[in-house]
Formats: sequence, structure tokens, C-alpha cells
Amino acid sequence: MSPEKAKRVIQNLLSTADIRINGNRAWDIQVHNPKFFSKVLAGQSIGLGESYMDGWWDCKNLDQFFYKISSIDIKKNVQNAHLMWHVLKSKLINLQSKTRSNIVGEKHYDLGNDLYSNMLDKRMVYTCGYWKKAKTLDQAQEDKLDLVCKKMKLKPGMKVLDIGCGWGSFAKYAAEKYKVEVVGVTISKEQVKLGKKLCQGLPVDIRFQDYRDVNGKFDRIVAIGLLESVGEKNYKTLMKTVHRLLISDGLFMLHTIGDKGWVKGLDRWLLKYIFPNCQLPSKKQITAAAHRLFVLQDWHNFGGIYYDKTLMAWHKNFIDNWNKLKDKYDVRFYLMWNYYILFCAGNFRANQIEVWQIVYSKNKLKEDYQAVR
Repeated sequence: MSPEKAKRVIQNLLSTADIRINGNRAWDIQVHNPKFFSKVLAGQSIGLGESYMDGWWDCKNLDQFFYKISSIDIKKNVQNAHLMWHVLKSKLINLQSKTRSNIVGEKHYDLGNDLYSNMLDKRMVYTCGYWKKAKTLDQAQEDKLDLVCKKMKLKPGMKVLDIGCGWGSFAKYAAEKYKVEVVGVTISKEQVKLGKKLCQGLPVDIRFQDYRDVNGKFDRIVAIGLLESVGEKNYKTLMKTVHRLLISDGLFMLHTIGDKGWVKGLDRWLLKYIFPNCQLPSKKQITAAAHRLFVLQDWHNFGGIYYDKTLMAWHKNFIDNWNKLKDKYDVRFYLMWNYYILFCAGNFRANQIEVWQIVYSKNKLKEDYQAVR
């Protein structure tokens, strides 16, 4: 296809989202290299992201650009075939087997604790905040952690398992505020290193361990931002593992990003550069995995608005603190990370993806479960 024809095709696609090439509005894109059009047509989602990282185009408000694209589902017109291949591959191959599960830990979470400490809140929570009353990122994350504790009905002396514990933010909060004992497991060596330091002096044990290898019995189990990295072929395994580890009257909370549509794959650029082998679960998949193992007590849908606000707060921190990071991370990384955060913010803003907090009990409870909001 000639460069001119490629430009017309891209122009027509973008116009359906009210986006102009070299326009003067905040969401219009500015093209600096004419090869951009052919690259996007050839590489689609990957071509769009890589050409941004190469400096071939930019946009004043990238989050608004992605919001507009996501709102009309222009993505479906240009990348469904590739997403469906990822879905098919995930059904044929266990992308999150024990031998492959560490890939996302090494490629994403081990990038550097300095990056995350300069981007996240003071407790280093790398999941959606709860903005019902909060005005700041720090408060939104504390409110989310407290919400989880209240939903789990934590009491002093309980033993809690945190699967996918990150840097120990929930473990530390629960141990400090609710006087419980916490075991946290993660597949990131960097998270273990800093998590142990942050939780020093508390009844918290942060381990580098696959959730499938955990033994013991726990009063409560939480998985906050884990399921996206578990993979469809392992949902039932996760549920069976939790069932095995949970006491008979125990509670389990699953906090996850969820796909409300029919496509179960992440954007191809995100899969390549940010979250390798990850996959968003659907309501149907979660329900099927929990069937005959748990009793559903509560399903709380945050929608997309809270994650949009969380991501924009992370973006502000990242931009404001870039001077502290630029000696270690190059300009291409800066563009990649900028694209990642604002891409996600735009998609959540368009309500294409949601955030769910799901509470299960192992058996029927003696007293009715009172949902907390």
C-alpha cells in the first residue's frame, strides 16, 4: 500500500473517533514521520505503540486520545484477529505454568524498586485505589486496604495469606491496623527484597514463592491484582489451591481487573512490552472456576472510573519524579511507560474494562455476610 493510501486509511479510522492528524485539539495526534501510517497498518496495535516510542508521533493528552478510540471500539476494527490468536494460544498453551509464571515478575515487577517508589503512593500499592471519599492517592490506597480488611472481617490473631503480595502493602497495613499475622507470596525477587524491609518488625513473612507451592491453613486469603497474571488455564487451579489452604469457615477475596466484553486478551503492545502472558478474566470464567468450591458472598464492581483516577495520579508522580529516574531509564523507556499508563487510563475511562472485588466463603456462613462499601 502506498504511503498516501495508508495515510487516508488511518485518517478515516481516526475521524470516526473525532481525532485529527496534526489538529490543534488536545486529543489530536501530531505525526512527525510519514512512515507512521504504514507502520500502524502493518503492525496495528504494536505498530502504534512502537512508533510512539520511536518519536514518530505524539499527542498532548494521550489519555484523551485513547479514551476517544476506546469509546467507539475502533480497536475492534483493526486488531481482533491478533487478539483472537492470543486467546487461542492461551487455550492451547499454559502461558502461566510454574516454569513460565516468573516471566512477568522478571520483565515488569523487577524493573526497579526506585521506579515504583517514585510512581506509587507512600505504601506502594500497585492496584486500583478506592476513591469514594478520598481526595489524594495516599488516602485512596489506604481506604482500599481498609476496605479489604473490613470485607475480610479481620480479627486480631488471624492468619492471613496474601497471594501476589507485591511489596507487602496489604500485609503491612493488615498487621499494623488489624493485628493479624500475614504470609505474602510473590514471583518478583525485587518485591521480596523491599517488602521484607518495609514489613520489618511485624508478624509478616514475605516469600518468593509460587502460590501453587504454599502449604498450611489460613483464616483469610486475599489475592489483590493477581488474577490478571494467572491465566485462564490456571483459574481452577488457583481456586482449588485457595480451597485447600482456607479453614472451613474462612473467607477469600479476589480483587481483579475484569473484561466485560468477549475478547479475553490484553492489547498486543501491552503483552509485548508491559505484561507478558497476562490475560483479563471474565465474570463467566471466574464463576466457573469457583463453582462447587466456594459460596459467593459479595461482588463489588468499581467500574473503570477509580482506576482512571489512580492511573492519572501514578502518571503525575512518574512525570514529576522523572529527574530522579532518568539516569537509569532512557528516553525510550520514558515514552513506553508514559504510553502504558495513559493507554490504560483512557481504556478505564471509556469503561471498556472494570475492577471487581469478589468475596467468597468456603462454606455457608453461620451468620449472614454483611457487605461493606
